Amino acid sequence: MAEARKKHRKTPMSRVDTAWLRMERATNLMMITGVLMLESPLDIKTLRKVIEQKFLSYPRFRQKAVDGPTGAFWQEDADFDLDWHLHLTALPGKGGKRELERLTSQLASTPLDKSKPLWQFHLVERYNGGSALIARIHHCYADGIALVQVLLSLTEMQLDEKRKAALAKRWLRKEEHAPVAQRVGAIDRYVKLGNKMLEKGMDFYRDPTLAAVLANEGVEIAREIGHALALPDDPDTVLKGRLGVSKRVAWAEPLSLAEVKSVSQALHCTVNDILLASASGALRSYLLERGEQLDGITIRATVPVNLRPLEHAKQLGNHFGLVFLDLPVGEPNPMRRLARVAECMKVLRKSRQAVATFGALAAVGMAPPPVQALALEMFSRKASAVATNVPGPQVPLYFGGSKISDLMFWVPQTGSIGLGISILSYNGAVHFGLIADAKLMPDPDSVIRRFQPEFEKLLYLALMARWEGEFGPEDAEALLEEPAPA
Repeated sequence: MAEARKKHRKTPMSRVDTAWLRMERATNLMMITGVLMLESPLDIKTLRKVIEQKFLSYPRFRQKAVDGPTGAFWQEDADFDLDWHLHLTALPGKGGKRELERLTSQLASTPLDKSKPLWQFHLVERYNGGSALIARIHHCYADGIALVQVLLSLTEMQLDEKRKAALAKRWLRKEEHAPVAQRVGAIDRYVKLGNKMLEKGMDFYRDPTLAAVLANEGVEIAREIGHALALPDDPDTVLKGRLGVSKRVAWAEPLSLAEVKSVSQALHCTVNDILLASASGALRSYLLERGEQLDGITIRATVPVNLRPLEHAKQLGNHFGLVFLDLPVGEPNPMRRLARVAECMKVLRKSRQAVATFGALAAVGMAPPPVQALALEMFSRKASAVATNVPGPQVPLYFGGSKISDLMFWVPQTGSIGLGISILSYNGAVHFGLIADAKLMPDPDSVIRRFQPEFEKLLYLALMARWEGEFGPEDAEALLEEPAPA
């Protein structure tokens, strides 16, 4: 009887997790998709053992996400069947990268069964001399930082437990926005402010200054939310438009992290600045090829910012806010593009925009469906992409005894946003991937292949800076009139 009660016990879902559960649309599934490429073969029996012993040590993954009229909650799945969550598959034809990308695209476009816990693993037994593992987990279970911890718990390292724990803590400290986490104590207040806005019937949509709603509720946070809501809609390009239900994924050959760090040092900016500027350049080149007129055009990406205190790093759930990052695709000069990205990131690091959006998401999670739809659409019109950059482990990981050679992940896009940019560093390499709505961008590989050449422009300019001392955008403009050496 006690066991039966346990299986039917309900645990209320947090407001932000509820928001991510309710954001699901046929055109944008709220699902984090990841691919691990393994050097040696992995069999289904070993996969089952790893999932049973390690993944299911998190009780949440035995629970279903249930959304009812009185709110969302977690409930133990009385009919839990691990075999339903583990799938064995094979690739057609040559079984290479293109076929793996196609399978991942299909899975990223396929909703999870809401009557069961919202996750699955798909094992490709034979891939490139080893195996590949595709994981799908609904965003309501966890954010990217939490899933890094989950990934760690599933893998082995050639390190003792003390060094492993110290390494995990150091990764979290490397988060560029970690100082924002120190303000996490103020989040409850910001959630209340978000509720006040919704109680006012979306007055904040008609009055972006928020003066009428938040006059006595904290000028700084009101200014941050007001600034975000007052941003003009992103310009109409081929990246904006009516979405379909199919996604396309692609990933690039990895870059050397040491090389990226050297370029960032030579050009006096962060690794993140270099990578996002390279992504901006790749998108610019793609948009020009598609016939876009880009003079003076800037598009935006929403960027997740960790708000999770270090002591809560192993907990699941969503603890991040969002900031709007400018991607200057209308700037032809790579040094000026880099300078603009770096300046925007510098401003965002000092702002409370991430904490403000966390509070707003929590409020939206509890709002009536019509208000949720309006808020989501209003928010997504202000950006063309979602961009994530997760610093992963810089030592090799092993899954079921097999070394992970490469890995990539994609987070979902919200509302009418149809493009996701993913950057992940692992074991001395930087991995770059895209997920795109198939109607807007049927060929994400045509953006992916431009990423390395855009980085190489900055590498070339960094070498010039070291050889010639001071080096600015004008020098870059003159140099790049001639092709960079091979």
